Amino acid sequence: MAKILLTTLNSRFAHTSIALRYLYANLKELQDDAKILEFSINDATQTIVEKLLIHTPDIIGIGVYIWNVSQVNELIHIIKKISPSIKIVLGGPEVSHEPFRVNLDDADFIIQGEGDEAFYKLCKNILNGKTSQRVIKMSMPSLKDISLPYRFYTDDDIKNRYIYVEASRGCPFECEFCLSSIDEKVRAFDLEKLLEEFELLWQRGARNFKFIDRTFNLNIKTANVLLNFFLQKKPPYFAHFEVVPDHFPQLLKEKISKFPLGALQLEIGIQTLNPQIAKNISRSLKLDKIKENIRFLEENTNAHLHLDLIVGLPGEDLESFGANLDELISLSNSEIQIGILKKLSGTSINRHDIEHGMIYSNIPPYDVLQTSTLSFMDIQIMKRFSRFWDLFYNSGNFKKSIKLLWHNESVYKNFYAFSLWIYAQTDSTWHISLQRLGELLFKYLCEVKKTDAKLVAKNMLEDIMKIKGRAIPNYLKPYAKNFTSKSKDGTSGFNKRQH
Repeated sequence: MAKILLTTLNSRFAHTSIALRYLYANLKELQDDAKILEFSINDATQTIVEKLLIHTPDIIGIGVYIWNVSQVNELIHIIKKISPSIKIVLGGPEVSHEPFRVNLDDADFIIQGEGDEAFYKLCKNILNGKTSQRVIKMSMPSLKDISLPYRFYTDDDIKNRYIYVEASRGCPFECEFCLSSIDEKVRAFDLEKLLEEFELLWQRGARNFKFIDRTFNLNIKTANVLLNFFLQKKPPYFAHFEVVPDHFPQLLKEKISKFPLGALQLEIGIQTLNPQIAKNISRSLKLDKIKENIRFLEENTNAHLHLDLIVGLPGEDLESFGANLDELISLSNSEIQIGILKKLSGTSINRHDIEHGMIYSNIPPYDVLQTSTLSFMDIQIMKRFSRFWDLFYNSGNFKKSIKLLWHNESVYKNFYAFSLWIYAQTDSTWHISLQRLGELLFKYLCEVKKTDAKLVAKNMLEDIMKIKGRAIPNYLKPYAKNFTSKSKDGTSGFNKRQH
């Protein structure tokens, strides 16, 4: 039995919560009476409650995020109905800034800010019968004083899930849509201690390291030391870093170019390439440097790039967004994630609400619904565009054949037309099989784009049959008589972090 339970609902099973492990690592003498129990948003809420209450806890600490806040509301409701005496403590980004847009009134305590030390103090007060204020606003703890969480990843975590790590907290930039911009001062952990912990993880078998630092390459000395940690190891391994696109000194470029295929993923938040739109959201945009660095990474390294664009930024219309996408495609063959702008409590994006007609949903994930330059219908179309873009482009399943869609023309305009056509055929963006996706692409290229069927079939056969064990689809069989497969055993997917 455990007096204190630490829990959250991750966005998928493969993810782990570094936050819960920080809290556990800093519980001092209470650690023996505490336990971490993680779930995913796909788990049934009443089953989660059952698994929590088996331990007859006095305190349940819950990590609250944009992806789980609605379920956390339900979770608290049921716990309080069954065991009203249990003290529920909430923490995490979704409760650290007001206004709260999901009713969390049934929670006993809310810790706003970094709770590494605050949770321990609150638990001591609760267990000793002392009173505490309901909402506890925390100042930032010294990173030198807090205990690191990495020894509390279990062997099962290391074997089956991604291990989240960090070398720093905070972000020096002031992008108005991002919570990280609130904590402008970047604070670094002791690098020597960090490397000792990473080495212990490695010795235990950890090979998937996902750094959650917002600006990994801001401190080049630290970045080089961490890259060296991996370069000295024997592959296979996977390291994910979020990087600033305009800051790649020569030494850093040389290091990145040494990584083998499949070992390194760089997430680069582009968001927009329109200088005026970037200015609207207080985002630094050094276009020449960004283009130069993306080209270098694309042409001279094995790094898997994950580039981000946002639909719905204040003042940006579809023409501007389309130009951004066309520009990125000309620079890189890598994954381009298309997101919809969200209005997070605590950010300053709301200052544009009147001038740019920004209307948002108050239901998680707080997507923009309409702007002065994008109608509700435009945004709905772009949500489907984003989904189909993931299925056809980012998935890598149609790497060669998808390019026949635009062939020396605008990527955006051609994919926009394609996504409208697909939705007219399917009336859905979900549960579309790979077989059906292939049929749709083949039909569109041949019948709508009037592309030569033999050329389409050749490219699609190479795409679909590159993975061993796949059967040639019926619609391609008439074109497959002389086809020789160059299949592989499979590809190592690049998993996304929790957002």
